[in-house]
Amino acid sequence: MAERVQQPPAKRLCCRPGYNPACRQGQRAGGVLCGGPGSAPGGSGKTHNPESLLDIAARRVAEKWPFQRVEERFERIPEPVQRRIVYWSFPRSEKEICMYSSFNAGGEESGTSGENHEETQLPFLRGVTLLEGGWVDNVLQVGFHLSGTVTDPATSSQPEIICSVSVSFDRCKITAVTCSCGNKDIFYCAHVVALALYRVRKPDQVKLHLPISETLFQMSRDQLQKFVQYLISVHHTEVLPTAQKLADEILSTNSEINQVHGAPDPTAGASVDDENCWHLDEEQVQEQVKLFLSQGGYHGSGKQLNLLFSKVREMLRMRDSNGARMLTLITEQFMADPRLALWRQQGTTMTDKYRQLWDELGALWMCIVLNPHCKTEQKCWWLKQLRRWNSVDVCPWEDGNHGNDLPNLTHSLPQVSLLSELRPHRTVFTRAIEACDLHWQDRHLQHIIASGLYANYCYHDNQDGSLFDTRGWPMWHEHVPTACARVDALRSHGYPREALRLAIAVVNTLRRQQQRQLEHFRRHKKELLHKGITSITNMEGWVGHPLDPIGTLFSTLTETGRGAEEGANTCLDLSAWHSDMEKKVSGDLGPVPNTVGESYVALAVETALIGLGQQRVMPDGLYAQEKVCRNEEQLLAKLQEVELDDMLVKIFRKQAVFLLESGPYSGHGEIVHRESVPMHTFTRYLFTSLLPHDAELAYKIALRAMRLPVLESTASSGDLSRPHHMVSVVPNRYPRWFTLTHIESQQCELASTMLTAAKGDSRKLETVLESIQKNIHSSSHIFKLGQDAFKIATLMDSLPDITLLKVSLELGLQVMRITLSTLNWRRREMVRWLVTCATEVGVYALDSIMQSWFTLFTPTEATSIVATTVMSNTTIVRLHLDCHQQENLASSARTLALQCAMKDPQNCALSALTLCEKDHIAFETAYQIVLDAAATGMSYTQLFTIARYMEHRGYPMRAYKLATLAMAHLNLSYNQDTHPAINDVLWACALSHSLGKNELAAVIPLVVKSVKCATVLSDILRRCTLTTPGLVSALHSRRNSGKLMSLDKAPLRQLLDATIGAYINTTHSRLTHISPRHYSEFIEFLGKTRETFLMAQDGHIQFTQFIDNLKQIYKGKKKLMMLVRERFG
Repeated sequence: MAERVQQPPAKRLCCRPGYNPACRQGQRAGGVLCGGPGSAPGGSGKTHNPESLLDIAARRVAEKWPFQRVEERFERIPEPVQRRIVYWSFPRSEKEICMYSSFNAGGEESGTSGENHEETQLPFLRGVTLLEGGWVDNVLQVGFHLSGTVTDPATSSQPEIICSVSVSFDRCKITAVTCSCGNKDIFYCAHVVALALYRVRKPDQVKLHLPISETLFQMSRDQLQKFVQYLISVHHTEVLPTAQKLADEILSTNSEINQVHGAPDPTAGASVDDENCWHLDEEQVQEQVKLFLSQGGYHGSGKQLNLLFSKVREMLRMRDSNGARMLTLITEQFMADPRLALWRQQGTTMTDKYRQLWDELGALWMCIVLNPHCKTEQKCWWLKQLRRWNSVDVCPWEDGNHGNDLPNLTHSLPQVSLLSELRPHRTVFTRAIEACDLHWQDRHLQHIIASGLYANYCYHDNQDGSLFDTRGWPMWHEHVPTACARVDALRSHGYPREALRLAIAVVNTLRRQQQRQLEHFRRHKKELLHKGITSITNMEGWVGHPLDPIGTLFSTLTETGRGAEEGANTCLDLSAWHSDMEKKVSGDLGPVPNTVGESYVALAVETALIGLGQQRVMPDGLYAQEKVCRNEEQLLAKLQEVELDDMLVKIFRKQAVFLLESGPYSGHGEIVHRESVPMHTFTRYLFTSLLPHDAELAYKIALRAMRLPVLESTASSGDLSRPHHMVSVVPNRYPRWFTLTHIESQQCELASTMLTAAKGDSRKLETVLESIQKNIHSSSHIFKLGQDAFKIATLMDSLPDITLLKVSLELGLQVMRITLSTLNWRRREMVRWLVTCATEVGVYALDSIMQSWFTLFTPTEATSIVATTVMSNTTIVRLHLDCHQQENLASSARTLALQCAMKDPQNCALSALTLCEKDHIAFETAYQIVLDAAATGMSYTQLFTIARYMEHRGYPMRAYKLATLAMAHLNLSYNQDTHPAINDVLWACALSHSLGKNELAAVIPLVVKSVKCATVLSDILRRCTLTTPGLVSALHSRRNSGKLMSLDKAPLRQLLDATIGAYINTTHSRLTHISPRHYSEFIEFLGKTRETFLMAQDGHIQFTQFIDNLKQIYKGKKKLMMLVRERFG
């Protein structure tokens, strides 16, 4: 049992009632070599004589009977018989020793090379090295106890170490080990391995003695006293206190030791009550698992835990009871992981890798409780354990970590919370608990497992529950995942042939079920198609299922060679089942040939296709949905390793037809449940596999699979027949599909695969295009498909495929329409690519997108990207256009530009003017659009930009006009001396000054009104006094006085007064909140103020009065006023 306490080695009490010393006279008290007379043939490897009856009997007794039972059964056992039993009681196979000293044991695995493999087998390999190097010495077998010394040779980093090793064994199993090396690990150390292998490989070199109690029986009193005294003398420091204590107890009549008959003998073998199992250090198992869990997935801890799970499966396959015992220890540590409570408290989900470890834990318990030879008391004990773990609050749920995958919105819905309470949560142990109710007593099931020849050719019952299919092959009707769990259990417990037989029966059942579903759909096709929707689906899909039924069947069928080899000599013992099983199959049950045109690989492939094509509802929760995707990819990876032959191609064709015609039972049926798992990934594999053999069928099934009903707005908002999906009836019309991004990407990959294959076939390309436009809803994926089609159509080593280019263009146009009114960070990239694509298609495509620009582009995109690119010299050269074609294209671009300018003058006016430069009428129209919009919708920045453009193009008066309109929208406060519009104001004033006095006089009132910043006004004032106004007018033969303008007269007098007033206001504003650290900066500002004051005739007087006024008003700022007096008097 998994809870048994590790017993100290060989504490059985030994005595010989009625012992007669006379019968021992003449017998040797000393030891003889294990390989002496009567040793096993093969002990030395030279003799080939038949085994003696004594050896045959002794070997069977040594394997099955505890030695105490042998002693109780016979009053006297001859010494040669005892010796042969003791000899055969030691393990004879290295396989188990390897299993308990490395992660991978025996068979093909031990023969593989590689650094990582050697690391996992380090203890066993090191033990072999020590043995072969001759480092094992002093090997002695006393009864059921083996001892010896193993030397670790010296290395550069450590000296030579001599380890004392002892091994206890019973019924061909090592039951206890000790080694002075102090190794702390789950597995046996290299020294134990070396000693055990020495006994297995060199039995003739091991001196064998009977149990020490037998030797003591032969001694007289004097001999016993001498024996004890010598023993104490040699080891007096270690055993003297114990010897004295025992002597006192023996001499005491009433002591406990005198109340017991006999004395313990560590070499006498096991008692009847001892459990017969290999030594497993339970404490180390717990410590190692606890350590791996505490590392949280780092330092390869996840890999180590998976190796431990593999070790459990290996033990189960060897039918070693320690498999269940070890899994119990692992489970206890998993349940004690403190992170479970922490995650539950914080409402977070466990990591994906950790979640997969829990899944494997649950699957292993399923295998253990389905052991076909499990005893009732064992199953009851396991059920008790499983229920205890299942009841713990933090026990992980099967479909995710405590349901936290659901959005918070659903927690506020009363109907959802009510339904979640009604539906019991399934933990990772629930299926194992349910499996405890399963049994193997069904006669039909026993027949299936017992013989590969079980069939009934005369059986014609064609009902749903029939036991045989139309070919007479047996079927097994059971919940498919449960039936596959039986298959996995048989494989796991070392019955590969039986597992294969049951797997074939399950596959036959799946085939028959598929045929029945097809027939049912054909009968009700009109009714279902008329409805247009269906609630028929599988609530529990086979792909992504916690028990992985399809993966189990596939592995069982494809690994028959390896499994059969391992189980060739171990067939399932059915003796405990009904006696009918022992009768030979006769009468109607005829033989079924192993080869009837189908291989196991063909069955495996067909099973995978059936499972992958099953119509099933997307499960709840992030983890469950990711598991569906991951499991599907794993199955497809296995399928891709299979090379298709004619037989497999026939299967692909047959299954493709089934999938297309099976209606709602198939994921490829004409109608499917709205929340059905999409078939894109699977269908891409189907398409590529079928394409070389049946292109029409390949396209038909791929086009059918392109749909994604969950995103269709016309689909039902929710299916009330699925209560726990009530979340889909909330206002959000999409269910909670966490893997939707991945699903849409797979849909895109399927479409891309079809586009690539359809190159050169216009009919197929058109069909694929229609499917894409109908079914793909993501703009980014449609854009990717357009890019893919464009790349394929314009490959460097071939001429452009115009049909595929048109498909690419159509996809691009669809992207433009989808993203026109939505935000998309790749929008500009998409627009540029569309223009490039249209250019490749031809001039008519460019003209078409410009004619319908308002359905594809924003006005800004149409002018700044589309029209600009179309009118570029690069496009003209690329299209090889003549003058007439160039003019037509340019005319369309100008028309587009004017339309955009009218719709969005703020952002498109400048581009429109630029595009219309070469056409006078269009240019004038664009300019008028700007003037009309200036008064209402355009900002001063946009107007200044267009004004500068007009000046650059040689229209100064138009530039002046636009600049004055811009000034009317501007407002610069006193402290905005770094405003970006300052340069525009200076430019506008310079332009007005250059045009003449009248223009300057008109603009200065606008400046005074809009600009309150003193430094800006003083800068404008100085610039206006440096040169004579009207330089541009002079160039146009206007009259020019050639004199500088006076500051005492209009318009500069008004500007001077405004500048002085701005300085005064700014000074008072700055003094209101000035701090000492700004005093020096303020003094410099006053210096600039004085310079402006002095530009007036009475400026000196005004400035003096201004300073005196400051001294009076701000006399409290003594330090500042002192600085003012020092600088300005």
